[in-house]
This record gives sequence, structure tokens and C-alpha cells, in this order.
Amino acid sequence: MSIRNSSPRDDTSASVEDSILDAARSCILDFGLRRTTLAEVARRAGVSRPTVYRRWSDTRAVVADLMTREIAAVMPEFSAEESVHRQLVDAVVHVSTEVRDHPLFVKILRSDQELFTTYVLERLGTSQRAIIDQVAFAVSTGQDQGSIRAGDSRQIATMVLLIAQSAVQSAVMVAEELPGDALTEQLRHAVGAYLAPDAADTHPTDRGDR
Repeated sequence: MSIRNSSPRDDTSASVEDSILDAARSCILDFGLRRTTLAEVARRAGVSRPTVYRRWSDTRAVVADLMTREIAAVMPEFSAEESVHRQLVDAVVHVSTEVRDHPLFVKILRSDQELFTTYVLERLGTSQRAIIDQVAFAVSTGQDQGSIRAGDSRQIATMVLLIAQSAVQSAVMVAEELPGDALTEQLRHAVGAYLAPDAADTHPTDRGDR
């Protein structure tokens, strides 16, 4: 049994949207965020500008959905039959590492730091909400299982996002003190300890699962 919180999309619509998002990704990698326009995205996607505007009102909206898609692509599924605590810690570390080295995010961070701040840090955007939804769903399942501590699942998921996002954004800044592998290991410890159930809440049979 896998844990996934998602809804199906119409295949034709999804195909058009993916083509547009692929074009947006190409534009950002070539030009950066600042010089990416919906007109150029439409041209690269081979669709009319009204087709793009019917789906997204501006470049910001396209980028938000692009980030959501790129993150979703590296988000693993969880099994309710195994320790969700262990799986969730592994997932946070995996996704954080993938995002840290992802060409799209590296391009944005290096070439458009100011715009990246606007898109990602100053508001809770689409990509962050998608992550919170998925992590909260896993946390709730882990709580039922007894492998994750008690508490509001969305608040816990939001804090996990903050921990992971900080590790990704600050990786370059702390590279001298925490080079790649060390940062990954410390992130694993931080998330693992944060999600671990209190001793009083831990079922004896679950203690060996983490």
C-alpha cells in the first residue's frame, strides 16, 4: 500500500501544460527568471499566447507550477506497511539533495537571487503547499502507525519544510563548515530527531522501526 495524496488530470490538458512548463524550464535555464516572458514560453512550446494566458496569468504563476512539478518529480511514495518515520527522513534528505543540485534551482539561485526571494521566500507558494500537503499526509499515517510523534500534522509538515528549505538555501553559505555530505548527514539527524515520537508515545513494537 503506497501513500500518495493526489488527483488525476485530464491527459490532453496535462500534455499541453507539460509542454508549456517544459518551455518555461528551457527559457529559465537559457535566460534566467528576469528575462523569461510568456510570449517566449508560448513560442518554445509551439502554442498560441492565449493558450498560455488561459492557464497562467503571468510568469510568476508559470514558475510556481514549474517548481511544483520539478519537486513532485523527485518526491517518493511512502508505504504504510513500513516505518513512515524512516521513509520520511530518507525522503526529506533525498529531495533536499536533489533540489540543491537541480539545474533549474541552481540557475535561479545563482542568477536571480532577488527574484528567487520573491517567488519562494516571501510567500507560501504553490510548490511549498504541495510539499506540506504530501508531508502532512505521511505524518498523519506515521502517527497512526506510532513511528512519528503526536501533534498537528500540518504544523509538523510545515516545520519539516522550513528545516529542509533552510538547508537547501544556505548550503553554499555554510559549505566551508558543512560540505555536501556533512550537511546531508546533519539534516538527516535534525529531521529524524524532530519527527521521532516521545518515549511515552512510542509503542514498544515500533521502537526498532526507526
